[in-house]
Amino acid sequence: MKVALQVIQKPRFYGLTPGHTVIIYCLPSEKYMASSVQWYKTDKYDENPEREIKAGPRFKIYNTAWTTGGLLNITDLHIEDKGVYFCQINNTWGSGTELQVVRPVNQAEALYRTQMKDALIILQGLLLSVCIAAVLLRKRKLSEKNDSLYEEPETDHIYEGLTIETCGGGLYEELSVYAQAEGAEAPWE
Repeated sequence: MKVALQVIQKPRFYGLTPGHTVIIYCLPSEKYMASSVQWYKTDKYDENPEREIKAGPRFKIYNTAWTTGGLLNITDLHIEDKGVYFCQINNTWGSGTELQVVRPVNQAEALYRTQMKDALIILQGLLLSVCIAAVLLRKRKLSEKNDSLYEEPETDHIYEGLTIETCGGGLYEELSVYAQAEGAEAPWE
């Protein structure tokens, strides 16, 4: 009984800055068998490997067909080299190697950006609290104004609802003319 060929790819992940060199190994489970190794690149693991990698000035492909499989050597890494690299031996795919190429970090610049972000967050918090305070103060003044508009009178006014006329320099009309003697009944009309 013949066991199906398995392809082992090492390493599974690289994370480097530009300019470095990467070596990815592709090993068949059965040694000493005739094999041809092809290399492919995709952007993510769940995509079908369609872009075949050809040997070039920065990409070197070594096939050791009768012994250990093959290897892919990428020199002078660039940011655009990031992706997932798959090898294929006799129509069997390897597990893939993810390559992340990130630009180097300037610590002073990163610290400055972090401090600026922190300052902006604090400023936003202060502005938000000022806006909330302004809204609450405005609401409070409006409620005080509304309360003063509908305030109950402090004293009862005898002439409430009557038209008060002024005569001569007096403030109120002399009502004694209209007054009747005590005990007299008001005439009914």
